Amino acid sequence: MPETTEGHERVPRDDSQPAISGFDHSGGKIHYGGQAVIEGVMMRGPTAVATAVRLPDGRVSVRREDFTSVSRKNRLLRLPVIRGGLTLIESLALGIKALNYSASVAIESADEDGGEEEDADGGVGEGAAGAAPEGVVGSVDREASETGKGAADSAPEEESGEGDRQAAGDGTERPDWKTNVALTGTMVFALALGIVIFFWIPMVLSDFLTDAMGTQSGVLFNLIDGVIRVVFFLAYLWGISRWKEMRRVFEYHGAEHQVIFAQEEGEELTPENASKFTTRHPRCGTSFLLIVMVVSILVFMIFGKPPTIGLRLARLLMIPVIAGVSYEVMKLSARHADQMWARFLAAPGVWLQRITTKVPSEDQIEVAIAALEAVRVDQEAPAEAG
Repeated sequence: MPETTEGHERVPRDDSQPAISGFDHSGGKIHYGGQAVIEGVMMRGPTAVATAVRLPDGRVSVRREDFTSVSRKNRLLRLPVIRGGLTLIESLALGIKALNYSASVAIESADEDGGEEEDADGGVGEGAAGAAPEGVVGSVDREASETGKGAADSAPEEESGEGDRQAAGDGTERPDWKTNVALTGTMVFALALGIVIFFWIPMVLSDFLTDAMGTQSGVLFNLIDGVIRVVFFLAYLWGISRWKEMRRVFEYHGAEHQVIFAQEEGEELTPENASKFTTRHPRCGTSFLLIVMVVSILVFMIFGKPPTIGLRLARLLMIPVIAGVSYEVMKLSARHADQMWARFLAAPGVWLQRITTKVPSEDQIEVAIAALEAVRVDQEAPAEAG
């Protein structure tokens, strides 16, 4: 499934992809995006997706796969609203896949380490040296960044030596079916729980409150429903931020943003350069989710108060449409980022990242750089016609 890192090609300019989880080519400039995973970062570029994970022995394992959005193959899928809903579905699929991979690496590492204790920073210690998991493009030695070239020069696709790189298929076994089933079941359970908490419970509470007030107003019902949903979302983010283990995920989230900022500013990708930038990015998925919740209030108001369970469940089918509208709102605000109204619109999401991002260590920035280097394309080459 994974592909080699050679053979990047320049892709045609395409404005159909949002930077929140993929990329766009606004003004001909490629924007990359991604997400934090367990002890690592996933990055997405125009033609590939890569997940980089820090191994217990200090190396960085990078798994890269060719990936091109279906919207590049069908112009109808690039139409406004449609492109945003499609990107949400693709991003969820890619994100779950990256999380599953990072979780399987963590499980394998724990098995190899024999239950090694965590270090003082809450990260995993460096005792056991194990082979890179199957499917890994390569692994980068932590000491590579100390040669003076930085982590970007040590990325797997640029590594010519054999000492710090280990190809896939070196004898490490793929996670067994029990592990895969457990990880998939966890993701399905989490998705179902999210629907219950952020979708069903708010509607039940809204029903109770509107009945208590003696009104059947659809506008009031959806307003209360939306406010409860936003409150639940904020409470959820605050709650997991108190969880010690989640801090490292938020640090990798911050590393992802810093590295993307460095890329956008044309800086050489090194931990020193990336650390100069803020961890709060205006095109973050956290900001997008907040916009989705606000837009959902307005969209659901159009349909009033759903009287039956079937119609309430049918609201789930509206999520891609709401995501599409939200994407267009974010795209418009990004295009006019210098305008006061656009900064006002982006401000809540940027503020929210005070919770969902933390300042990373240089080691964590190295991981984000390795992921981005695996999906970068040549921006100097002329764009293809079409």
